[in-house]
Amino acid sequence: MTEAEDVAAPIRVVLVDDQELVRAGFRMVLDAQPDIEVVGEAGDGVQALELLRSTWADVVLMDVRMPRMDGIEATRRVVAQSGPKVVILTTFDLDEYAFAAIKAGAGGFMLKDAGPAQLIEAIKAVHSGDAVVAPSTTRRLLDRFAVHLPDAEQKAVGALESLTDREGEVLRLVARGMSNAEIAERLFVSEATVKTHMGRILMKLNLRDRVQAVVFAYETGLAKSGQSDNTV
Repeated sequence: MTEAEDVAAPIRVVLVDDQELVRAGFRMVLDAQPDIEVVGEAGDGVQALELLRSTWADVVLMDVRMPRMDGIEATRRVVAQSGPKVVILTTFDLDEYAFAAIKAGAGGFMLKDAGPAQLIEAIKAVHSGDAVVAPSTTRRLLDRFAVHLPDAEQKAVGALESLTDREGEVLRLVARGMSNAEIAERLFVSEATVKTHMGRILMKLNLRDRVQAVVFAYETGLAKSGQSDNTV
């Protein structure tokens, strides 16, 4: 495969949801995109793992509540096997497992009632490795689920000491749901500088991606449930 062909290759997506009509709706949206290809479907976590053993995919859209094996355990196993990136789908108001799924290694999450453009954007963002979650969704979910974190005040307290003051500031802004561009504007630096800080934060704290960094900020008390920023 040439470099040009590799760049043009569509993003291969697997849909995992126990409701066939939901999968059909997602497939209809994604099949209309020239740069996205749905390569398989599964009705639960067990089927998803079996499918992924024989089907190569870039991104999995993973429901949380499913029979036999839920999306949390399935996500954990996919990540442990260095499989495709996972985007968690949640109904938000009812699904209290979404936060745990993010901790299990999902690259992002979104609401099931999100529009087609948001769905496509989420797939492309996670596929690119950015692990970017919509700021408003980040704040709403974390504000709701942070209260369920066990021993949040005691966990990894010393880890923050490895960060410089500026790195700590960047992490706090990331936890508030701000994008690199917004953080750069807030701190009067370039986006490249923000990305450099972010890379050092992930390395020092041994975190996988931006989403884990947000979780870490809440677990350690660096960010508090209910915090907001009027610049977002």
